[in-house]
Amino acid sequence: MKIGLVCPYDFFRQGGVQKLVEQLDKELTARGHDVRIITPRPRAYKGEVPERTIFIGQSAKWNTPINTTLEVAMSLDLTEMEAVLEREHFDILHVHEPEVPILGAQIAARAHAPIVATFHATHPENAAGKSIEFFRVPYARSIYKNLAAMTAVSESAARFVRDWSKQPVTIVPNYVDINYFSKAPVGVVRDPSMILYVGRLEKRKGVKYLLHAFKDLAEHDKEVRLVIAGDGGEREKLEDWVKDNDVPRVTFLGNVDEPTKLKLLHQARLFCSPAIYGESFGIVLLEAMAARVPIVAGDNPGYACVMKDRGLLSLVNVKETEEFARRLELLMNDDGMRKLWLTWAKEEIKQYDLSLVVDQYEKVFKQAMDFKKAQQ
Repeated sequence: MKIGLVCPYDFFRQGGVQKLVEQLDKELTARGHDVRIITPRPRAYKGEVPERTIFIGQSAKWNTPINTTLEVAMSLDLTEMEAVLEREHFDILHVHEPEVPILGAQIAARAHAPIVATFHATHPENAAGKSIEFFRVPYARSIYKNLAAMTAVSESAARFVRDWSKQPVTIVPNYVDINYFSKAPVGVVRDPSMILYVGRLEKRKGVKYLLHAFKDLAEHDKEVRLVIAGDGGEREKLEDWVKDNDVPRVTFLGNVDEPTKLKLLHQARLFCSPAIYGESFGIVLLEAMAARVPIVAGDNPGYACVMKDRGLLSLVNVKETEEFARRLELLMNDDGMRKLWLTWAKEEIKQYDLSLVVDQYEKVFKQAMDFKKAQQ
């Protein structure tokens, strides 16, 4: 099967969609499929086009209404696009975030191969989120007629699609490489005092609320420390707040590579991801679960799709500082609670293994091809 994986974002920047496309490429290729990644050329990219990658158009910075900065395809040469589609003869095109301007929509409008669309985004239930959906629905409807199948990474992400299409959406969750994340690097041991955050430093990630709760916790726990791995537009403001409020034992590492992240996950006593909105799933939660480190997380719809049953112990209203601090302390220090949580996580994580997730996508691809044939 010849498969085109369409990523509307700068493929070389860190992000959940990019990571999923990268792993689908590797796993599908290993299974004997002929895969191409279709993505915009990054603004500053000067090198050769990577093997089995096709650049269409160019990315540009987009400051979204929900305080996230993205690099998305904002300019296209439609003649170039049509030539690529004609030359490659794809059996299936897997378009991620088809309603994100403008790559996926244009491919869906022009491709002869069946289109499988995967929806990732969850918008906040506030004025900004509703305004996005007001404009998003007509755009999505224009794409829908060209789709052979729709999937979403969670029930949270599927809600938007079901609301306007009234059609079935297959839930295919995000993945985690359990084998990779479960193995501690040689010589790494747990630090009983360490809380870890990994992610972008932007408003919706809620790191300022983590700092407020940590300040409360640190006032009576003189050993606890907080390590923040990541970068973003909020970093300077967060660092200034730590200094201005004399918060002890907080370390900002900036962006870290995958081996360093793995090391940090196996050092941490507790992982915290305090996002307040805009999360459709939470890959970082899966990585922490696979690394056997308990989690405290923001109670948003995307994270609630992952932290089910006993995992609900992890969810907290991060804006309630005292409650947040108590939950951090509980999952740091209560050995009985930690054991219950880790027992749940060990079983729960199995369903997110990469091979099982790719099995589900292969099934959807075959169904889409059958659907397309039946229409001809």
